[in-house]
Parts: sequence; structure tokens; C-alpha cells
Amino acid sequence: MPTPETVPERTPGPGAGRFAVVDPATGEAFDEAPDMRPDDLDAVIGRAHRAWSGWRADPAARSTALRAAADAVEAAGDDLARLLTREQGKPLSESSAEVARTAARLRYFADLTPRTRTIDDGRPVHSEIRWRSLGPVAAIVPWNFPLQLAAAKFAPALAAGNTVVVKPSPYTPLATRLLGSLLAAVLPDDVLTVVTGREPLGARLASHPGIRHVTFTGSVPTGREVARTAAASLARVTLELGGNDAALLLDDADVDGIADRLFWAAFRNCGQVCMAVKRLYVPARLHADVVEALAQRAKTVAVGPGLDPATQLGPVNNAAQLARVEQLTRQALTDGARAAAGGHRQDGPGYFFAPTVLADVPPDSPVVTGEQFGPVLPVLPYRSLDEAVDAANSTGFGLGGSVWGTDLDRAEAVAERLECGTAWVNHHAELSLAQPFAGVKDSGVGVAGGPWGLYGNLQPFVVHRPREA
Repeated sequence: MPTPETVPERTPGPGAGRFAVVDPATGEAFDEAPDMRPDDLDAVIGRAHRAWSGWRADPAARSTALRAAADAVEAAGDDLARLLTREQGKPLSESSAEVARTAARLRYFADLTPRTRTIDDGRPVHSEIRWRSLGPVAAIVPWNFPLQLAAAKFAPALAAGNTVVVKPSPYTPLATRLLGSLLAAVLPDDVLTVVTGREPLGARLASHPGIRHVTFTGSVPTGREVARTAAASLARVTLELGGNDAALLLDDADVDGIADRLFWAAFRNCGQVCMAVKRLYVPARLHADVVEALAQRAKTVAVGPGLDPATQLGPVNNAAQLARVEQLTRQALTDGARAAAGGHRQDGPGYFFAPTVLADVPPDSPVVTGEQFGPVLPVLPYRSLDEAVDAANSTGFGLGGSVWGTDLDRAEAVAERLECGTAWVNHHAELSLAQPFAGVKDSGVGVAGGPWGLYGNLQPFVVHRPREA
């Protein structure tokens, strides 16, 4: 996920209490957003706390309101998608898909309710497990999927009866602000609030004593700091942190048949996906064929501004992340890697980096061991399957992974050996609203998605009473 150095600090902006928002396709500012002072959060969280009592009291009204919220998102889909593309950079078709997933997530959680359970352990008491909401929730969202990841946090929190304060990245505040205004029209006052600003606004939100649950998506170092500061008030934390997903090709893989899927599993959203394929391990005898197949696609994919209907791959979101991608690629080339495609920034305005396929990469190169979070894919050969599995599991990350081959039973058996939260066979980074999403090791704490996401925003409450005579 985005690294801490890509988050702008509070410095004088273009206007009093505002900061510039840059179009990554041009590198030029095109709008501004409010730059909230951290001290102003006290009033926001106070209002969220007061709104909580009414919101948690009526589950049926919550479900109705969340369905209305989904309708409002769909009705404003075109405006949301265009604004998202302007500030994030992704192709308009992908922004439209993100808006649709945002509405779908609201609708899914509108229909999901916690189950009361009865405990029958032979004692002469009737015991029930019921569920209570937590209170105000802080949702801190990165810049790669601003709307989708915001909804992944606030939809289950709202469905559970909590109120939510959402803070989008300073790089992508505008579409989330528009989303917040749309939802404010159909939700009770102060149930959902969007705040925008540069650091230390996010740090103050995560550490605020009025917040009872902090849900954060971002880098591992920042996630550690969020957990540390939230511990002061014993707030619950859900952290989706970095990913360095490995894909393993088996020796029976059909290279031509899977090349397109492999390419987009690595390069969708310009590689700015936490669970994108970021390392590819290939049998030595297939290595040259795989590199050539991926390089051919990297050289011919249409790269350009997201609002251009012909564009398949947009820019990197911001200048700091572009510099990081460039530095990691340059280091790999200095260490002996070969760029079978790309390997450099593209000429012209904006934050464009040529889609890059790297061969002959040293296995200890930072582009392999770290998280590049950009349009760069190292392809590494292996001699034995055990060697490949060990390499895939060798980093501190554990978000996702995949295995590709013709024998599905064999591929699944290999996938079972990957140290990650989700493993796919012959595809990658495909999720259902109904499934849990969690990382292991440094990739996260807690669970999002499906019923697990709902219960992560609830506290069990047990009631005992004597059984009737």
C-alpha cells in the first residue's frame, strides 16, 4: 500500500484552510479540498457520538437508509466516476466499476443482520448472545480505491449501528466528499461524516479518545503507528496493510492461455492494488516464454489519461509514488535486472511510468522483497517447486497469492502451502462481497468482508435469565 512518505504534511496551501488536488494525468492542480485542522475533530466526533443513540436503536430503519444510500450512489454514478478518474487517474471504465461496487456493498450490508444465539449448556438458565454496536468508527482510506475501500469500511460499520467518520487520502478527497454529500441526503444527520485534510489529521483521528474502532488501509509502518496510538484509548483496530503477492506458475501451465489474466492481475489500476501480483515465479524452462508474453502485452497496452476512452492503463497516482517506482526499478536495473519492457518514465506531462516487465532480477532486490505498488513486475525463474514456495513465503507480507497450472488439484495443493490470507488458483485478486478478507504476518490485523466485516463492528452482549418453571 502507499508508503508514509507519500502522504503530504500540513504546509501552506493554495488558499486559507484548503489544499490543492492534482490530476495525475497532467501533474497539475485542478481543484481544492478543505484542510481541516486536527482540533476540529472534537466537534465532528462529538456529533457522531450524539447521532449514535438514534442510529443504533432501529435496525429496520438502518436497512432502509442503506438501500436508499445505494440508490443515491447509482443515480450519481457518472459524476462520481468522472471525478474519481480526475483525481485518481484510473480509466473511466474502472472508476464506473468502483462506483458500482460501492453501491453493491451498501446494498449487501443493508440486508445483513447479526444473529442472536442461544446457549444450551445444561444449566437452569436461559442464555442469549446478542450484539451491540461500538460507537463512532474512524475509517482511514488510501488513494488507490477511494470509494470502494471507504464503503468496505463504512457499510458494515453503519449496518452494525455505528456512526462513522471517513478520512480519505489527501490525494483523492474529492469523489469521497461528493459521496459523503450524497449519503448525507439519505442518512440521519452526523451518522456519516467525511473529513479531508493533510497530516496530522489522520493521526489525530486514529488516536482520538472518542473513536471506538479504527479501520485503516495503508502501509505497514503507518499501520503500526495507528495501532500504537489507538491503544491509548483501547479502541479496536482493523488494519489492511501492505501486500507483496506472489504468483507461482507450475510446469504444466498454459502460458498463452493465462498470459492476459496474469498481465492484468499485476497491472490493473497501474499496479496500485494491494493484492495485485507483485512477484511472479516461473519454472526455468518456461521463463523466457512468460517474459516474452508479458512484455508483448506491456509494450502494446494503451497508456494514457483515464478520461480517454481508448486508455487501458492510467498514470501512477502521485509524484512521490512515481519517484518510488522509478527508484525501485532503477535499483533493480543497476543490480543486473533486464527490462524486457518499459523500465522508465514516459515522456510528457503527468505521472506516467511505462508498464515494466523485469527479467534476471536478483531475488534480494527491493523490487522483489518490498512492495513496488506500481506498473512493474519482476519475473523470477525457479528450479524446484519447494524453492518457489519458500521464495513466495520469504517476505514479511501475507495478503494474497496464487498458483497457476492445468492440474487443478495439484495447483490447489500448492496454494495450501502459501502463507497468506487468500489464495487463488488460475486467477488472482477476485473477491466476493460475502467472503472474508484478511492478511497474515505484516499484512494486517482483523477481518473485513462478509458477515465477518459486520461482526468486526459489533460487541457481544450476553443476557442470562432463569428458565421458566
